[in-house]
Amino acid sequence: MTEQERIELQQNNPLHGLKMEDMLQQLVDHYGWEILDTAMRLNCFNTKPSITSSVKYLKKTDWAREKVENFYLYRFKRMPKATEAEFELPPRARPFPHGLEPREPMELTVDSILLSQAKAASAHKARTGRRPSRR
Repeated sequence: MTEQERIELQQNNPLHGLKMEDMLQQLVDHYGWEILDTAMRLNCFNTKPSITSSVKYLKKTDWAREKVENFYLYRFKRMPKATEAEFELPPRARPFPHGLEPREPMELTVDSILLSQAKAASAHKARTGRRPSRR
């Protein structure tokens, strides 16, 4: 893939040219702080959350910023999940096919997120063969 083709594909990424502050404002306006905190478990969404303080934290913390960007891409914009190779790239560098349009945001509640997290934890335990410890 040429550099020009890569740039064209990357321009289809909903994060392309989007400021962190604008992305976070869209998420807060749609979901609110409680749902963002439950879904991503970031302290900046829990303790006295504000756009300014959250942006400051996310700009300093790569893993947290990528977590929020992934949430934006795959739950808010509902883009197709990244392949294994694409997942190795930071969210802002991932290519999306030309003409692919974002869909309506997922409707989330605190209860639906907690249920999803419980199912994921249970599936992980089943895959790894771990059993809950008894004390």
